[in-house]
Amino acid sequence: MVFTAIPVGFVAGLFGIGGGLITVPFLFYIFGSLGIDQQYIMHLAVGTSFAIIIPTSAVSVFTHHKYKAVDFNIVKSYGIFVVIGVIIGTIFAGLLKTKTLVLFFSIVIFLLGIYLLLLKEKEKNTILKIKLHLKIILGFLVGFISAPMGIGGAVMNVPILKFFGYSINRAIGSSAAIGFLIAIFGAVGFLITGTYLNTNIPLSIGFLNIPAFLIFIPITTFMAKIGARTVHKIEKKKISKYLGFFLLIISVKFLYEYFKL
Repeated sequence: MVFTAIPVGFVAGLFGIGGGLITVPFLFYIFGSLGIDQQYIMHLAVGTSFAIIIPTSAVSVFTHHKYKAVDFNIVKSYGIFVVIGVIIGTIFAGLLKTKTLVLFFSIVIFLLGIYLLLLKEKEKNTILKIKLHLKIILGFLVGFISAPMGIGGAVMNVPILKFFGYSINRAIGSSAAIGFLIAIFGAVGFLITGTYLNTNIPLSIGFLNIPAFLIFIPITTFMAKIGARTVHKIEKKKISKYLGFFLLIISVKFLYEYFKL
């Protein structure tokens, strides 16, 4: 857990993601090795991931805000629809077919990665107004997909905001803030779900594992601050490419998991 928390926190701050893309697979394997009920391992990994993302993304947002890289207007007007998607996605998480969702997710992440790799950074970013119906559709989809995966949604939100003219730094900072909202509602949702199902998982409240949370938090919050500072020192053109490569790696990883299921 300690060794996992270091890259999770750094990547979270660097790309504005919550770190769930790394946390969930590792927690899945760790909980599996501890002999926890196989029926609830994935739920526990996702719920705990959301709990870890809350303070990690908060530190990331605070650091990005110091560099004036967070657009709170888009966080409020777009984030509300993301939250609705998270709530519904959490409720239906147990009903969704994991294998189909993993395949869909890996394809979406692959396409977003290719988009960022081919995208040319503009000298001057002109932010386009995102129409209400697009905020509703995109926000709901991002939230709904993020909920069963235990992620902060930035892997989708960064490319979306980039498409509408946001600079990579502001896209990352704003996505981190939206990820904070996703994490809060996701964590509460899995806590309630796990409690309702009366799972009785050792050292856990609902689907939130307390030891994992306590081990990850101090490390990920510290590393998130370093990652968020680092991103503002890197050339803008390179950040988009790094994130693109990162998404391609994740898509291959999820595709591999799909064939294993």
